[in-house]
Amino acid sequence: MKRKLLLLASLTTLLIGGAFAQPGGGLPPVADDAPIYGSQIMTPQERIKHRNQMRAAKTLEEREQIRSRHHEQMVQRAKDRGVTLPDEPPMRGGMGPGGGMGPGGGMGPGGGMGRGGPTR
Repeated sequence: MKRKLLLLASLTTLLIGGAFAQPGGGLPPVADDAPIYGSQIMTPQERIKHRNQMRAAKTLEEREQIRSRHHEQMVQRAKDRGVTLPDEPPMRGGMGPGGGMGPGGGMGPGGGMGRGGPTR
């Protein structure tokens, strides 16, 4: 009986651990809507290819190399087309400009749930 319980507990741990394992050896996942530097001058196929390269990277250093190389290519493409891009690629993680709730965000006057009258 103890042996079956131990086996069941071990299998459950393996299954649950596998469900929460991150792809790429523990690297944070690359979201489909993650910002890509110069995306406005890229084709949809190029954006897909770039995300796939980022997802295939095995280390954060490899992702940085891909990101840096991509940035150089986009700067050159923008220059060739007479387009202006920001000097730096978008920041990774956290909230950049325009992030958060800012003016108009939140629940508004009296916020909360219901009318806020006396409780019964």
